[in-house]
Amino acid sequence: MDLQKQTAPRTPAPAGVAELRASDADRDRIADLLREALAEGRLTADEHAERVEGALNAKTVGELEVFIQDLPAAHQRRTGAAYVPDRPADGDIPPEADENVVAVFSAATRKGRWRAGRRLHAWSVFGSVEIDLSEAIFEYQQVVIKAVSVFGDIQIRVPENVSLRGTGGGVLGNFEVDTRDSAEGDAPVVYVDGWAVLGNVEARPKRGKLVADILDRVQRKVDKRVRKHL
Repeated sequence: MDLQKQTAPRTPAPAGVAELRASDADRDRIADLLREALAEGRLTADEHAERVEGALNAKTVGELEVFIQDLPAAHQRRTGAAYVPDRPADGDIPPEADENVVAVFSAATRKGRWRAGRRLHAWSVFGSVEIDLSEAIFEYQQVVIKAVSVFGDIQIRVPENVSLRGTGGGVLGNFEVDTRDSAEGDAPVVYVDGWAVLGNVEARPKRGKLVADILDRVQRKVDKRVRKHL
């Protein structure tokens, strides 16, 4: 099937984005959209199989776009991804931390299945701090992490399907936050603020890790559509 002839016209992605190499996570997201389209009856089984195979073999983001450009779900998710709640105003989140992770000439780690509060403080002085939210339970939609590194290292990892924001800087150091928007409108938002003084602060998604409750909601919607279609 010639997808260029079968699909409706759409404004193509910017050249710089379209030429980016596609990641496994990009391919998985396209496969999810195709699965939902099959459940809704927008694609036949043969069309679904053909497009999934093409998506798995796609090399760039632009090539992946071809397989979903005629699906409404793709446009809806793209629009929803632009929404991120406003940064909490002063007073909305208490200044006191729900939890402190401190490493002074040592190492400190917070990971596994744990409940993330509204505010978390991380301090690293000649030490190493790891905060892994990939399996955490988000009780609040907005989570603020204050990270200060002095001659130290702070690594923050979040699930792929949350939004990530950052405000900070480095003084002869590195402060880096991989900003991104979630495709889910009610996904948690993690704000990373702070400083790196002759040290390092990095916050980025952890590949392959997703917030479980969001996944459950999406899967329930898909299952419901499949049952209705059948």
